[in-house]
Amino acid sequence: MNQTGVFENVNDAIDAAYEAQAILMRDFTTEDRDRFIEAIKQAFLGIVEQETRAEFEETGYGRLDQKIVKNIGTISTTENTSSVDSVVMASSKGLTVEYYAPYGLCGALTPVTNGLVTVASNTMTMLAAGNSIIFNCHPAAKLAGAKAVALVNRAVIDAGGPANIATMPKEPTKETLDAILESPKVSLIIGTGSEEMVRIIMGCSKKVIAAGPGNPPTIIDESADIEKAAFWLSFAVPFENNMLCITEKEIFVLAGAYDAFLAAMVEKGVRILTAEEAEKVTATALIALDGGKHVANKKFVGKDANFILEAAGVTPSDYDLQLAFVEVAADHPFVVTEQMMPIVPLVKCATFEEAVEGAIVAEGGCRHSAAIWTNDWKHANEFGRRIQTTVFVQNGATIAATGLGGTGNGSATIATFTGEGITTAKTFTRVRRFAMGDGGGYIV
Repeated sequence: MNQTGVFENVNDAIDAAYEAQAILMRDFTTEDRDRFIEAIKQAFLGIVEQETRAEFEETGYGRLDQKIVKNIGTISTTENTSSVDSVVMASSKGLTVEYYAPYGLCGALTPVTNGLVTVASNTMTMLAAGNSIIFNCHPAAKLAGAKAVALVNRAVIDAGGPANIATMPKEPTKETLDAILESPKVSLIIGTGSEEMVRIIMGCSKKVIAAGPGNPPTIIDESADIEKAAFWLSFAVPFENNMLCITEKEIFVLAGAYDAFLAAMVEKGVRILTAEEAEKVTATALIALDGGKHVANKKFVGKDANFILEAAGVTPSDYDLQLAFVEVAADHPFVVTEQMMPIVPLVKCATFEEAVEGAIVAEGGCRHSAAIWTNDWKHANEFGRRIQTTVFVQNGATIAATGLGGTGNGSATIATFTGEGITTAKTFTRVRRFAMGDGGGYIV
């Protein structure tokens, strides 16, 4: 029996995971599932540094030290079956219970930026919900994906559980994805990636939970605590070289706060590029398309700031530069393009209305994430009402919504396109209702 979960043939991977889910729900309790989740956590935490290093060497994205911190945090905080509770309704007419039941076998697309942790977190989340999962990993991160799938299965098997709770085709392709999307044994599709990816998976006839792209803006007004904003943004924005989809990608600062914010960021080690340097970086890091639009040059996504500067013909800093600003207008390509690089545009605004309008245009209707630094609740309410993002943060970096600098939970999937938001195990379940009629079950 294949116990690694990695199959030469995609249909064999589908069949194995489908059978594993049936065994899971037939032979094991919720307490068993919690035990399997804990076993996966311990297994991953034991090798997270070496496997994160291997993933970094395979993909070249992000910063190794920060990637390790991210992976440890995400894996450690993934919830168990306690997050999948039930709803009870009672009256003298009887007792009714709504259960959050598994879909069965779920198909998942993993991004190249977070392959290892997505496999670990999604598998634990699916176990909590009672599902199994088949991954179609990004081809550029297939080795990290295969190692993660094998580790998941070994942990579950060693804890007494069924083999192949998580599976994947050894060589993930567009054809293997099509097979997963079309298989009648797959009941739910989840995916994180580009607009093109979302269009592809939304074309299938199954329930889809999709995390599309984002271009999160933040606004800083004159009432903001500038030092606190500089502290958090100098940490959060360059984290993993600005690769996280939730992270701020452009900053709109009101004129009255602009100079103080700029000075505070420079004090934190941020470099302000000259107009000439900004022009060179733009020409290198972005690719112009027909119609005046741009896309990020994939060669520079998730790369270090000095690497990008050097490639653009700009003298790099003589220290490990974490973040550079380009001072530009609101319609600049770096503002309206999701670049995922530690070269971030800064827009000076004369009025709050100008900042809001610029932020709405930059966000592009993705409805992903946004933030505002203000002590004026009217400003916070106005921006939150108009931007309509899934995640909205006041006086914190956008990551505050995931529990870092605020209250919340993290997730490998933030379903913006289909509206589920920051997902939990309950997200990947369907509601079943059991009712006892004629006063049954009511003992009051």
